[in-house]
Amino acid sequence: MPISKVIDLSEKSVITQLLNSNEPAIRLKTYLCLLEHDYETSEVKKLKVNLKKESPLISSLFSYLPKDETSKISHVYTKWQGVHWILSHLADIGYPPGDRNLIPSVTREMNWLLSTKRWKSKPIINGRRRFCASQDGNGLYAALSLGFFDERCKILADRLIQHQWGDGGWNCDRKPAASKSSYHESLIPLRALNRYLREEKTPQLKNAIDKAAELFHKRKLYKRISDGEIIKNRWLSLHYPSYWHYDILSALKVLAEANKLQDKRCHDALDLLESKRLVDGGFPKEEKYCQSSNPEARYFTPGNWKSINKKKINEWVTIDALFILKKAKRIDIDC
Repeated sequence: MPISKVIDLSEKSVITQLLNSNEPAIRLKTYLCLLEHDYETSEVKKLKVNLKKESPLISSLFSYLPKDETSKISHVYTKWQGVHWILSHLADIGYPPGDRNLIPSVTREMNWLLSTKRWKSKPIINGRRRFCASQDGNGLYAALSLGFFDERCKILADRLIQHQWGDGGWNCDRKPAASKSSYHESLIPLRALNRYLREEKTPQLKNAIDKAAELFHKRKLYKRISDGEIIKNRWLSLHYPSYWHYDILSALKVLAEANKLQDKRCHDALDLLESKRLVDGGFPKEEKYCQSSNPEARYFTPGNWKSINKKKINEWVTIDALFILKKAKRIDIDC
């Protein structure tokens, strides 16, 4: 499928660059997110054939996953090497669904998330369940995206809906006085519930999605309601991956997926994102939450997500940013 002549020079140039990337996973995500291919188009089918072997990134990610039920690996939630994070990366990249080699990983993830011991440790304080909903959200999103929809997904989705706080989000803060949802704990569940909407459409699910989106909309994604000031400056920096952390890039991406960008309260964040665009049409990576130099040190990632460089295009950030701007109708990529 050729790149449309409708797009302007900057879009055409940067998309060409992404499609010529040495990393097949970049090319895959570009086709899926920006050019709206599906897994059966010729370009994507060609990429799928030897993706695990030819992609250094995906090969590295898979090396940290169990090969069977008895494989000994680190805890599911080990940052950033655990199954939980690897599956979330594969899902976000658009790794083709249905790979049975992922079954041992999905099983371990679900066994952990749904274990009685884990859930019993999450108290109800002042009428609100305090739990890390981002964990359940990531697990649900990954399982759905990677092609493993089953009853376990339904349990996670129902849990999120049932224990959603009154303001639309979730929070793991155990202080009795805590009464407002956490942005960090609420964005990923919103993404997961929106993805779950493809499997099951109910008024309760749609209402939960609307309430969660409103949590971010009413603060224009990054501003206090009381005075309009920035809540946290770090939320304005562009990261990839963001893991469980919140920033405007991840927030806009999730709202774009949920078709919630047309709300005028997204305009300030969209303007801010556009202001970060480089002259070559791409976007930089401004901060990071991981390191890739020492496997024995904390926050080691097996993925090569490229280093920080505020003057150079980061392909991962660029794909997400262009996806957002396309969904917001601020750029025209006619596929």
